[in-house]
Amino acid sequence: MEKEISMKTLSILSTKLSAWGLHLIGRGGSMPGSIGCKVDKNILTKLKFNGPVILVTGTNGKTSTANMITDLFQNAGYNVISNRKGDNLKAGIVTTLLTNCKLNGEIKANAVVLECDELNVRHILPFIPVTDFVVNNFFRDQLDRAREMEQLIDSIEKVLPDYKGRLILNANDPNVVRLNLVAKNATCSYFGMDENKYSVTTTKEASEGKFCPKCGARLEYSYYQYSHIGKFHCSKCDFKTPEMDVCLKNIDLDQETFTSDKVSFKSPYEGMYSMYNCAVVLNIAQNYGISVDCVKSVFSHAPQPAGRNETFKSSDQTCILNLVKNPTGANEVMKVIEKDDSNKTIVIVLNDREQDGTDVSWIYDTFFEKIMKDSTKEIICTGLRANDMALRIYYGGYKGPLSVVDTLDIAIKAALATKRTTYAIATYTALLPTRNAIKKEMGL
Repeated sequence: MEKEISMKTLSILSTKLSAWGLHLIGRGGSMPGSIGCKVDKNILTKLKFNGPVILVTGTNGKTSTANMITDLFQNAGYNVISNRKGDNLKAGIVTTLLTNCKLNGEIKANAVVLECDELNVRHILPFIPVTDFVVNNFFRDQLDRAREMEQLIDSIEKVLPDYKGRLILNANDPNVVRLNLVAKNATCSYFGMDENKYSVTTTKEASEGKFCPKCGARLEYSYYQYSHIGKFHCSKCDFKTPEMDVCLKNIDLDQETFTSDKVSFKSPYEGMYSMYNCAVVLNIAQNYGISVDCVKSVFSHAPQPAGRNETFKSSDQTCILNLVKNPTGANEVMKVIEKDDSNKTIVIVLNDREQDGTDVSWIYDTFFEKIMKDSTKEIICTGLRANDMALRIYYGGYKGPLSVVDTLDIAIKAALATKRTTYAIATYTALLPTRNAIKKEMGL
């Protein structure tokens, strides 16, 4: 027993000291958590939590969702810790927890909100007392790392039979709803969106929700919101879109507004997919008795994440930066750009480093054709796979000026020199360099 206690204390202490050392030299990261796990591989099971523990995962939207849930609890008077900076792998989560606990393992907060990478759920969920497990969506993403989506979902399903908390699931995603089939000891709460003027009865977008996870028969859709997100039912068994505890209605993507329980809200971010993140916040608020005023405050003060329709302005230039990393997220970005009918220049920065995903075939599942309008006066491709991107645009039938520029800074300079509105689209490792190039060129 004494050895176990000392190992726990040593793990916490070594994590705190290494994090402090990194802070002194102006660095952060997940290395302290790696050290803590090496000292005591079972450290997560030895921590003491006081209050809700919210775990958020999914392909798209988990950072924004987790951060808004953190703000929600803070607005409601909770003392909250979270991995707000997005260190969502096991080592990053351990770093967050151990740097915010006492030497006896007690977490110094009465609410914990953790964003978790999908492949790391199996390393976290079984080992801490998660009260609410939020799953936004599942899409194909970084096939070289996550492999096929079926394998990713399977890794999560394997740790759900013993889970006794609450599952908060996207009712419009059959790949998320299927988790209720294996989580027999959990309670389920569902969020989603009603049919609206943007819903369609057919779709050509990348669509993974084609077959019933229960019996294998074809799924049929009453309507799609985007990709495979929509209202579905199995053609042979009883698997279908469940009744929603939170259902968004009266969607207006021009004003970015919606209603829930006849109360009007304004989304802090553009796009229908972002409204699903808001639905999660409303679901959490409902479950914990947090007021509508708190929710509205969260939405009105939500910071714009870097690269999520991030707008830069100077006296004579406007540049809008967006992150893309998979077909579904990229298609939603295309829709946002498509709505702008003003003359524009577009810069696409495509990298294939490990964090981006070394398989860039996803660009052929993205409808770049949506931005190949007369108002798009020029497209500039740069990044490590600029030639692949230019070929994709060429095959898409774009008739305007199309160029490949080897240097990111020169590409941004050329785009901004046109004095048109510039849209910059960047993959993960290209996002910060692109952001820095924009600010430098615009003198911001």
